[in-house]
Amino acid sequence: MKTKSQKIGLLTTTSLVVGNMIGVGIFVLPAVLSSYGSISLLGWIFTATGALILAKIFSNFSRIIVSKSGGPYMYSKAGFGDFIGFLVAWGYWIACWVGNGAIAIAIIGAASFFIPELATNSILSVSLGLALIWIFTWINARGITDSGKIQLVTTIFKILPLLFVIIVGLFFFEFDNFPAFNLTGESNFSAISAVATLTLYAFLGIECATIPAGNIENPDKTIPRATMLGTIIVTILYILGTVVLFGVLPLDILQNSPAPFAEAAKIIGGNYGGYFVAVGVLISGIGVLNGWILITGQISMATAKDDLFPDFFKKENKNGAPVNGFIIGGVLSSVVMLMNYTEGLVEQFEFIVQLTVLVILMPYLFTAASYALIVIEKKLHTKSWIKTFILSALGFAYSLWAIYGSGYETVFYGFLLMLIGIPVYIYMKWIKNKEN
Repeated sequence: MKTKSQKIGLLTTTSLVVGNMIGVGIFVLPAVLSSYGSISLLGWIFTATGALILAKIFSNFSRIIVSKSGGPYMYSKAGFGDFIGFLVAWGYWIACWVGNGAIAIAIIGAASFFIPELATNSILSVSLGLALIWIFTWINARGITDSGKIQLVTTIFKILPLLFVIIVGLFFFEFDNFPAFNLTGESNFSAISAVATLTLYAFLGIECATIPAGNIENPDKTIPRATMLGTIIVTILYILGTVVLFGVLPLDILQNSPAPFAEAAKIIGGNYGGYFVAVGVLISGIGVLNGWILITGQISMATAKDDLFPDFFKKENKNGAPVNGFIIGGVLSSVVMLMNYTEGLVEQFEFIVQLTVLVILMPYLFTAASYALIVIEKKLHTKSWIKTFILSALGFAYSLWAIYGSGYETVFYGFLLMLIGIPVYIYMKWIKNKEN
């Protein structure tokens, strides 16, 4: 079957980065952070600095390895070989489809604001969740252009409520509402570390522009720009949003609010303001589901093209979309979502989501280390090797700290999840050697 190549430009690629980073969680996170006090703003800055360092590494790498899809998988493989590349891809792929199941559940939770029956009717909830997964699987199977249009529109509409609260909220800002510096009773260092760990997850997705590199126009220019621009936009929205909420909402209301942005919007614009933000939360979830379904298919296809995943993941339809990767990812995400509605399996579901945190962080660690190795091997940046090594070291140190901050149990079982992929790697190598 002849496929037609589809390409996306800077605006859509940036929306992939922004859209995949801003999910449903950021609309709730300021309430959690308020319990730590205004010191949480320093935690945001610390995390944002680490995220920008990693974004710079991904940006630089996209200029070295051009037009090859796979992002962190491809970069890790370039520096450390097939085995590490496979483990990164394996863990990342699992984290994607598990995460998509969790996102579908979060969307249902957001939709229950408008349809209260979703909170009590499991059949209705499951039906909506499955419909969302498969609608966006179908959209992505139509090609990256259609998926990109959805991503651009949803990203714009998820940013608008945040901007509304940030800009208009300044006129309702009261310094008396601002929480004390450290409310934890712990040392400042402990408080900042705790906040930085919480805020880290809001930045996952900085690598998303690098994964569909083969479908991006002028990737050597577009990907670096989109990665840095997207990360900067998200950083500004996160920090300013938290500052404004700290000043608009009294501390007792903020700490106990399940939807602080909606609460602030009600103060600013009445019930209509609350509805506006609630719609934004719903659209945010829809957009992030669309974007991560795209990434799920792209990462499996890129790995399969290197003969490290089964051949059926290579299949592209007439639109150049990795259709089998989307279908398999959709089935697995559906299973994960259904687990949440099966009594007795809820704890297992939460556990699986928790341990995937590590396998989404490992690619950052190996990409940061691989960056310095590739620069040495290719004799690049000969006039600025010190800057290169400092950037690589900072990215590696930050990633290592983030993994440590995830907790002992998460690290242990996350590594176990990645090691389960070793038999798959051995089998794929055996098949390849047999064919040769």
